[in-house]
Amino acid sequence: MADQLSKAEEYEKKAEKKLNGWGFFGSKYEDAADLFDKSANSFKLAKSWDKAGATYLRLASCHLKLESKHEAAQAYVDAAHCYKKTNINEAVNCLEHAVSLFCDIGRLSMAARYLKEIAELYESEQNIEQAVVYFEKSADFFQNEEVTTTANQCKQKVAQYAAQLEQYQKSIDIYEAIARQSINNNLLKYGVKGHLLNAGICELCKGDLVAINNALERYQELDPTFSGTREYRFLTDIASAIDEEDVAHFTTIVKEFDSMTPLDSWKTTLLLRVKEKLKAKELEEDDLT
Repeated sequence: MADQLSKAEEYEKKAEKKLNGWGFFGSKYEDAADLFDKSANSFKLAKSWDKAGATYLRLASCHLKLESKHEAAQAYVDAAHCYKKTNINEAVNCLEHAVSLFCDIGRLSMAARYLKEIAELYESEQNIEQAVVYFEKSADFFQNEEVTTTANQCKQKVAQYAAQLEQYQKSIDIYEAIARQSINNNLLKYGVKGHLLNAGICELCKGDLVAINNALERYQELDPTFSGTREYRFLTDIASAIDEEDVAHFTTIVKEFDSMTPLDSWKTTLLLRVKEKLKAKELEEDDLT
């Protein structure tokens, strides 16, 4: 480890000497870039992540002087991957530089990939608002590049977090759009009932029975097979329980569905919100009688 650290520092000194010395403009930056690259690799092997990140930034700067935007973008990505271990904000900053450069040179699929990585970094830090912003950006980029599956994965993340933030209509619009897009695709059509279930649960959270029933009719038009699914029956039964203001019936329906098709934590959280509203309504009515 110490050996790698001294190697890294030696390469760094040589690179700085190249930059500060006399030489042809192009060749001195090329030579320095080669040395900074070696230095950054040695810092990485020594697990000196901040120093490795800073050295990759020096490498990016050399590539920019040489107008090698692709290489500069890659150096920013390498810097970000080092900073990820110590400083998330710095990692995001580096990836944003990389995205900007990839956009400049028309490498939009690379830009999409690193926008998604920024979103995932914010997600890992529980910064949901910023994660949503970057998942939306990456979804747009992937969609423009016709990478539909990854675009939809990013959109579903946006829908998932929008619902957590009680932006239910935003979630509904996304899930319904993905369902419409998937219905005529042989590979994706089997996921349609899941998207409609998610949209339906968001409708339940809004608590508007007319809107819920309209949504169920809309889903039936979108996918005529939906009314024969367990997901459709679950949504209609829950809507009935809400209409009857019957908390016990609501609980039974959810337990029965969960025993056949286990509910993930996202669905469970939203259904608990619906149940709490129903309970509050029931108590309110008890107080009035």
